[in-house]
Amino acid sequence: MSCSELKYQIGLTLIKGIGNVLAKNLVAYVGSAEGIFREKRQTLSKIPGIGEVLSREIVNQEVLIRAEEELAFIDKNGIKCFYFADKEYPFRLKECPDSPIMLFTKGKAKLNDGKFVAVVGTRNATEAGKENCRNLLSSLSALQPQTTIVSGLAYGIDICAHKASLEFGLPGIAVLGHGLDRIYPSMHRSVSEKMQMDGLLVTEYLSKTNPDRQNFVQRNRIIAGLCDALVVVES
Repeated sequence: MSCSELKYQIGLTLIKGIGNVLAKNLVAYVGSAEGIFREKRQTLSKIPGIGEVLSREIVNQEVLIRAEEELAFIDKNGIKCFYFADKEYPFRLKECPDSPIMLFTKGKAKLNDGKFVAVVGTRNATEAGKENCRNLLSSLSALQPQTTIVSGLAYGIDICAHKASLEFGLPGIAVLGHGLDRIYPSMHRSVSEKMQMDGLLVTEYLSKTNPDRQNFVQRNRIIAGLCDALVVVES
């Protein structure tokens, strides 16, 4: 993928009022992310769901300046990018109509290799819940040793699942509710660094995105959408 293509794909995620579903419809009508930014406003306004207001937002090229800034961050930090139309984009997640236009990853795991199981639960986990989580992953490592464990790097069951996946040699993926320029909560940074050796950090958010509450609700669809199965240990 060229930097030019990537700039327009990132820019598409930044257009105010254009969500994941509408963005995909736009690409289907116009043919590409770059084509959307090069199309005439009058033509864009006639596309279902766009109209006069959104067509003005699209032809305003300011989002491309921010996209170029993100390209520099991506290049500097060795981040991989996956556009929803790419072959490498997670095939399971493609089944979700509101799957992200872009995914940004850091680490070594592949998003389409092997079996994926999400293990999630309450932030206020009991000791019994944590023990059940460890026992589950211990058994899974014996029966399906290459299973990738997906969770959200949050307190409670999430971080227990990540630590257990490291302990039992299972690759792990943490889906974040912020950009890859930070780790939240910060006390889980050491776990996230260990995970990147065989696993992956994944987010739909650009750098400088704060870990706001609504982002974590949004990222839950990615956790579920990446996986063959989802286990709620305690809730």
